[in-house]
Amino acid sequence: MIAIVDYGVGNIFSLYSSFGMIGQEVELTGDAEKIRNADRVILPGVGAFADAAEKLKATGLDQAVKDAAKAGKPLMGICLGMQLLFDKSLEFGEHEGLGLVKGSVVPLRGYVPDNYKIPHIGWNYLKFPEGKEKSPIFKYIDEGSFVYFVHSYYASECDESTIASTEYGQPVTAAVQNENVFGLQFHPEKSGEVGMNILRAFCEI
Repeated sequence: MIAIVDYGVGNIFSLYSSFGMIGQEVELTGDAEKIRNADRVILPGVGAFADAAEKLKATGLDQAVKDAAKAGKPLMGICLGMQLLFDKSLEFGEHEGLGLVKGSVVPLRGYVPDNYKIPHIGWNYLKFPEGKEKSPIFKYIDEGSFVYFVHSYYASECDESTIASTEYGQPVTAAVQNENVFGLQFHPEKSGEVGMNILRAFCEI
């Protein structure tokens, strides 16, 4: 069973539906034991980092997510859920993350050219890092595939874990992996067949 962590942040109906479309059993749950016992865990999220981190901690689900990752369960954070995997975020102050991926979440503004709109919204392509083996999460897609982004902050100081980037006036982290922990800055559930193929690959890990 795939557990989608329900901690009161964001509309996750389309994500839930996407797993059904690829024939996978999924449960939206705020039960810590169900998350620990799931075969795979999805950490979604939209909105502000501090609010999401606080809600995750208040429900005790932060530890359940860490426990699942420590047990070797495939864990995938999506959008803000990916950002929560990092050590910290500098969104409106400095806030502690889950520490499952090394690096920091910092503003796009001041990094990308001034004439680029913030947030970064829309379709953009994936570029795989040279000299690295292709991540198993991308086994069914090719470099150059387009996915859908909506974000104002991005992961930095994470070259070691970066498995895909995109270009938005500057290279921007699109996906990361630390062993069994994966993060997608983009929304696979809004990325058509490419997104479905990424979810399929995740379900086979």
